[in-house]
Amino acid sequence: MSSRTLLCYGDSNTHGTKPLNLPGVLARFGPADRWPGVLAAALGSEWHVIEEGLPARTTVHDDPIEGHHKNGLAYLRPCLESQLPVDVVVLMLGTNDLKARFSVTPTDIANSVDVLLETLVACRAGPGGSTPHVLLMAPAPIDEVGFLGEIFVGGAARSRLLAPLYERVAVKHGSAFLDAGEIVRVSPTDGVHYEADQHHKLGKAVAEVVRQRFGN
Repeated sequence: MSSRTLLCYGDSNTHGTKPLNLPGVLARFGPADRWPGVLAAALGSEWHVIEEGLPARTTVHDDPIEGHHKNGLAYLRPCLESQLPVDVVVLMLGTNDLKARFSVTPTDIANSVDVLLETLVACRAGPGGSTPHVLLMAPAPIDEVGFLGEIFVGGAARSRLLAPLYERVAVKHGSAFLDAGEIVRVSPTDGVHYEADQHHKLGKAVAEVVRQRFGN
């Protein structure tokens, strides 16, 4: 049996960024300690897992400080078409939309995720021009601590409203859904990123959903 392709599309928590102590200093967990790597190990050789996590990536917004290249919508289609055929897309975005500079509501964020899934459907980047299967993940709620607390001021409360809104989007598109907040917690160091043990928990949980919904 030929291997199938699974694309993990997300932000710094898909990239494997370590919890931050200082501004502008990004460190990354090794492949075996970030959740897409844990997922790949759990699924085995029948799956080819592609890690596409960009720190500070938003759903649909150009970042006025960090750059227009952080716009997840702008890069989604090129990413899909460069990797096609893609059998499954695991999508987890929205945390960076909680930054105060964007001034968006939880409903706005969920609607932005809906736009991403509409775009994914339109790409037809699955085998034979089909639409890839999707596992939509709601990101774990954040805490306003450390130096990131000022950037995300007001975001903690909004982050706790996202999961049911994301689930509605998943139902609309017939996608699988997973609430990462039921599995992992953000680090008390910066309130946004995951420690290595949380990456392991999430990777194993995603693998279980992939097996159940999309086969071994």
